[in-house]
Amino acid sequence: MKVSIIIPVFNEAEHIGKLTKYLIRFGSNNLQEIIVVDGGSTDDTPLCAKQAGAISVVSPQKGRAAQMNFGASIAKGDLLYFVHADTLPPETYITDIIDAIEAGFDMGRYLSTYNSKSWLLKLNAFLSRLDTFGGMGGDQTLFITTKLFQQTGGFDGTMKIMEEFEFCARARKLGKYKIIKKPVLISARKYDTNGWFNVQKANYTIVRMYLNGASQESMALKYKEMLHYR
Repeated sequence: MKVSIIIPVFNEAEHIGKLTKYLIRFGSNNLQEIIVVDGGSTDDTPLCAKQAGAISVVSPQKGRAAQMNFGASIAKGDLLYFVHADTLPPETYITDIIDAIEAGFDMGRYLSTYNSKSWLLKLNAFLSRLDTFGGMGGDQTLFITTKLFQQTGGFDGTMKIMEEFEFCARARKLGKYKIIKKPVLISARKYDTNGWFNVQKANYTIVRMYLNGASQESMALKYKEMLHYR
């Protein structure tokens, strides 16, 4: 059973080399490939990814959903593992994922922890244990069988925000979902830049807009208005 890792990126030269080398180091023979899908970076992200050992490609369409779909379209593995560039999975990620699939699950995620001593982020990490809508974002990483991904039709490539939430809700109707009781290490940079309360307020606002049927354009603009984040 082979795992293809797909990492959507935009101006992640600071992180992508470290992440790629880490994933290769702990990937074992079950790691098929690491596909870094660039959305038009203006820094050295593609070069850093290639030098670290990844397959570096440029997506025909910018946007995380479209980039992840493009990576999946060229992946050769039996399993797809979507990872953000500023997140480190556990060293046991390959065996964790394969064990989950062999146990009868079709997709799933990890718990959260942050590279911060903030007690508020420790609260966020604790809440990631709950199987709620808020836990279906991409920060916790997402694994899924290639077969199920293809059955779902992939991510909605027209989405600019909330794409992972929409996808997980849809895919879980077709497959069995597993929360692996180990944490991924997530960068706290968004919280360091904006503050915990501002991030939570923005997240709450966007989720409410999404559930009320707001347009992608209005949600993306509101998020940029409320937070300074890339």
